[in-house]
Amino acid sequence: MATISIFGLGYVGCVGVACLAKLGHKVIGCDVDCNKVNRINQGLPTIVERDIDDVLKEGFDAGRVSATTSTDEAVAKSEISFLCVGTPNANDGRLDTSYLLSAARSIGFALRAKSKFHIIIIRSTVPPGTNELVTETLEKISGKRAGINFAVVSNPEFLREGMAVSDFLNPTITVIGSEDKRALSKLKEIYSPLGSEIVEVQPKVAEIIKFVNNSYHALKVAFGNEIGAICKKLDIDSHQVMDLFCKDTQLNISSYYFKPGFAYGGSCLPKDLKGLNFLAKSNQVEVPILSSIDLSNIIHIQRVMERIQQIGVRSIGIIGLTFKAGTDDLRNSAAIRLAESILGKGCSLRIYDRYLNIARATETNQRELNARIPHLLPLLEDNVEDIFSKTSLVIATVRNPELPELVKKYPDVHFLDLVRSKDASIETLPNYEGFCW
Repeated sequence: MATISIFGLGYVGCVGVACLAKLGHKVIGCDVDCNKVNRINQGLPTIVERDIDDVLKEGFDAGRVSATTSTDEAVAKSEISFLCVGTPNANDGRLDTSYLLSAARSIGFALRAKSKFHIIIIRSTVPPGTNELVTETLEKISGKRAGINFAVVSNPEFLREGMAVSDFLNPTITVIGSEDKRALSKLKEIYSPLGSEIVEVQPKVAEIIKFVNNSYHALKVAFGNEIGAICKKLDIDSHQVMDLFCKDTQLNISSYYFKPGFAYGGSCLPKDLKGLNFLAKSNQVEVPILSSIDLSNIIHIQRVMERIQQIGVRSIGIIGLTFKAGTDDLRNSAAIRLAESILGKGCSLRIYDRYLNIARATETNQRELNARIPHLLPLLEDNVEDIFSKTSLVIATVRNPELPELVKKYPDVHFLDLVRSKDASIETLPNYEGFCW
């Protein structure tokens, strides 16, 4: 079992003290607030939270819980320090990390007198890059070196107020981010009794995931409320609607559609989104989330165009013109918008689309093709390699099994991947660029 110090005895820190003690570790709380320290030293929590009283008292009665106002004492008597201090929003929205950096500086001074390897774990919600900043701060103040004398790990908490003890002891996933193998191994040893999946990631990934999670949770609440407002006006039971929505775990409540890539298109998504926005508008219901989705999609296409202009070539190829692979459907295709923008900038353009070629060869949907893209049909090539051999920049809007070998074969052709080809071997090549990764 480890001896752990926890800096910050507020919500996250107090739960950490109680739950780590329950796992059998000796835990030393540390805070500048004497009242919080005194409460912990009496076996009392510093917050009101379900189950915290009993769990904390259990650890205290077993002699595994204590607290101090002395950073030197907390660091000297522990091998691992959790940073759980507050990071509130500043007026401009950024997270104020001044309390966390102050705690890190105090730990840095304490490390001067310590010879044993020490692990510092950032549990607070922090912006990406904080792990690196804390590491630099500790090195500067302590005179010690990261990876040799100490290590910093990013380990975000996912605790719901009112369920925090249960969430700590029964996590869905545990995220740890560090370059130090010793620190990662120790942290996995601490968390392994909880039985959850432990995922090792880069520190910046660990730092941003809490923002992503909670922003999505906020989006879900607001989305549900906008649907509820529309349903109320139409005398529809919104709970029955959303219960039905949640039954679809193949698309609605799933990982499908959640991978960053190119913009959406087709007939269904744009049509039904516009239809729902019309229902809201015609019933005088303001739905800022629903009404901003199409704009966000358009802006995403513009981002691609901005990147193309930054690359600065005039000869461009597009692989995939339909709204997605496996169909000749051109309705609301984001790739067509992109192609027309490229032509509008005076660039030369070549296009390869396997399914459009099949449609032309079999004269399937010929009238639709002539009606929708008569100006683009002459730009279609018969095989995908022609796109690489005749252009300086190739853009993939759909996956194609031939692409990885062609990216390798034509190293002088810049390849902009909008959908992430399923071949990791090309992602390290100098001519490869992932658009959203």
